[in-house]
Amino acid sequence: MVNLPEITKITTQKKSKHRFNIFLKEKEQEYYGFSVNEDILIEYYLRKGLVLTPDMIKQIQEKDESYKAYTLSVKYLSYRMRSEQELIDHLQRKEIDDTYIGEVMDRLKQEGLVDDLAFSEALVRTRLQTSSKGPLMIKKELADKGIQASITEQALSHYTFEKQYEKVEKLARKKLQASSKKSQQQQKDSVKQTLMQKGFTFDVISEVLKEIELERDSDEEYNAIVFQGEKLVTKYQKKESGYALKQKVKAALYRKGFTSELIARFIEENISEH
Repeated sequence: MVNLPEITKITTQKKSKHRFNIFLKEKEQEYYGFSVNEDILIEYYLRKGLVLTPDMIKQIQEKDESYKAYTLSVKYLSYRMRSEQELIDHLQRKEIDDTYIGEVMDRLKQEGLVDDLAFSEALVRTRLQTSSKGPLMIKKELADKGIQASITEQALSHYTFEKQYEKVEKLARKKLQASSKKSQQQQKDSVKQTLMQKGFTFDVISEVLKEIELERDSDEEYNAIVFQGEKLVTKYQKKESGYALKQKVKAALYRKGFTSELIARFIEENISEH
């Protein structure tokens, strides 16, 4: 006669009132068998005195692992939408076997709880409304979340050229309006660099800057060249004077984006011939 394990007692786990420890007896020896979630306990009608075959135990444990993977996923999704890869990474961190991860991903997709396109479109809409990120930065963000390139392109189609233009123009005007001791050209170059770092394309940035006229009067620009020029004179006059000093300062101011007319005026008014 084959001795099969029999359930001797069922206890609630200390850390989780919805999980239960199943103790078995075999050949008069009692031992801990396995643990299950409350729903699995009810589904299989596990109770004291029930005799279990090895196949039944294996089936119950597999069902419990699959259930655990599903409940972990649903809890993780309850905070916000997740990409498929984010969810897989989360379950792997929880040491869920890949077999059950595959099962739960199929179930979640069927239930519409995981959808990379819907996730990507929602992320693009959110970034559009709440951030100053351009499409290239969002593209990288989606790639980091494991989104396929084809899905990313589809989602980014909502970030139209017109919407990019509107956002770039707003950002550019705000930055250009700030008082500065830099030349107009330096300011525009700085704006261009900032916008590219935010993930906007060169095409839309160039289009916007072409249309924006930097609202700055001649006095402001001259004040800027005086500020920059005086620092250069102080720097170079330690070793240079006269014509050589003028040439050094002129070249440096030109590199900083000031016009030749303004440079000539500064040099005439601030650097002597001797």
